[in-house]
Amino acid sequence: MKKKKKGFNLRDEYSKSWDYLKESKNFIYAIIAIFFIFVLIGFFLPASASITEQILKFIQELLEKTENMSQGELVKFIFLNNLQSSFFSMVFGVLLGVFPMIAAITNGYVLGFVASMSVEFGGGVILLRLLPHGIFELPAIFISLGLGLKLGMFIFQKKKFESLQKYLWNSLRVFFFIVLPLLIIAAIIEGSLIFLFE
Repeated sequence: MKKKKKGFNLRDEYSKSWDYLKESKNFIYAIIAIFFIFVLIGFFLPASASITEQILKFIQELLEKTENMSQGELVKFIFLNNLQSSFFSMVFGVLLGVFPMIAAITNGYVLGFVASMSVEFGGGVILLRLLPHGIFELPAIFISLGLGLKLGMFIFQKKKFESLQKYLWNSLRVFFFIVLPLLIIAAIIEGSLIFLFE
């Protein structure tokens, strides 16, 4: 008798996503290292006038977009924004992993810059208020960027197309089972905190 093919098993898929995450840990660590190097650069090295102007303009536009939003609207805005940036950072990693590296550098630098400005105007305690915002969001971003970086490495494999398929499918699985829940929790926490502090 022929064995019946196994159908979709939620537990197995979830388990596979964690296995692939562990398998990709070096790429995730590389992204974390790049990110925090640029956090330090953004925090300690003075930015040029043009860079400062661009970042402040970006922050101002963000504040204007979220002004007068309800708690639910804030949560939705943060979730969709993080979902879009995380997903595309991962998928565009197919281009030799360049996009995830640029995203890690940019996000790290901006975070360092904002932290530096916050300390300057509000003292060191202000960083404790910023901390809860990143507890779930940063791991989700690091995972997405790390998987994106690995995705770009298919080009160095012997069986390029098969490797691309494998990396992409596994990355999508991890995104659905691990990154997505982290982004939902992050949006609820961040949106609620912003609403309460306002």
